[in-house]
Amino acid sequence: MNDQRSAAGAAAVAVPEAVAAPGGASGGPTGPRGRGAALAPIALVVASGLSVQFGSAVAVLLMPRAGALGVVTLRLVVAAVVMLIVCRPKVRGYSRADWGTVVAFGLAMGGMNTLFYQAADRIPLGAAVTLEVLGPLVLSVVASRRLVNVVWAGLALGGVVLLGGGGLDRLDPVGAACALGAGALWATYIVFSARTGRRFPQADGLALALAVAALLVLPLGLIESGPKLVVPATLGLGSLVALLSSVLPYTLEFMALRRLPAPTFAILMSLEPAIAALAGFLVLDQALSTTDALAIALVIGASMGAVRSQARRVKARERT
Repeated sequence: MNDQRSAAGAAAVAVPEAVAAPGGASGGPTGPRGRGAALAPIALVVASGLSVQFGSAVAVLLMPRAGALGVVTLRLVVAAVVMLIVCRPKVRGYSRADWGTVVAFGLAMGGMNTLFYQAADRIPLGAAVTLEVLGPLVLSVVASRRLVNVVWAGLALGGVVLLGGGGLDRLDPVGAACALGAGALWATYIVFSARTGRRFPQADGLALALAVAALLVLPLGLIESGPKLVVPATLGLGSLVALLSSVLPYTLEFMALRRLPAPTFAILMSLEPAIAALAGFLVLDQALSTTDALAIALVIGASMGAVRSQARRVKARERT
């Protein structure tokens, strides 16, 4: 790794290791530094959610210009170019299993984005995210061996269903099916993101996976939108969507999954409908009802419970 890459790539995506110092106030397990180490990956997930959902709101505004497939193509292609330039990942020295993992990660990423934007083109953004987040919630229940995670996932699921307003049966069936498919691929994305992080240094695996995802969707975007993709205004908005919805959140999630168990990460994904509702209100002028506010409170409560559980587990490990 050369010095320029160390300065640019490592500064952007390196994950600092938590250092447990003895003593409470001096930064031990019971002090501020111990709590900070436990909460740091959770803060990364929350920041990722804010970025991706506000990026999705911008993408909805862009769809009339470029189409759903055109938007996802701009998002992934621009993101892949940026990450490849920043990370400059090496392509030699990896095993067949390493490449299989990163290809699976890229395919899950590309499929998840393609299906989600097809859903957002047919049903409201909040409903699309509500259905999509069921994938991570199911993963949290299946993967977790602790009853408390099942409880938090159940509470979050209740909030997600309430946020749907009980009217999901009236949605466009193709859009609803696309959102559910995106949720299944989101769960797959979580699993392979963690595996890729263990096999590749820094964000090299993420950059390579983004390249795979971009190659997957590029022909679809060219067929649907063609020359519309290079119109300056469209390209500019597409680049903004790529930054908000891919480069920044995927990097943050990639960092978080190095230090956060997949079940806890999946439960924290239940914040996404609440963040999407906020983005829809601020960017798309979609008003929030009392029921929506109650649903958001349930989802946030479940996520806070997951946060506290994770913090306790970190403290317990540091004490042993």
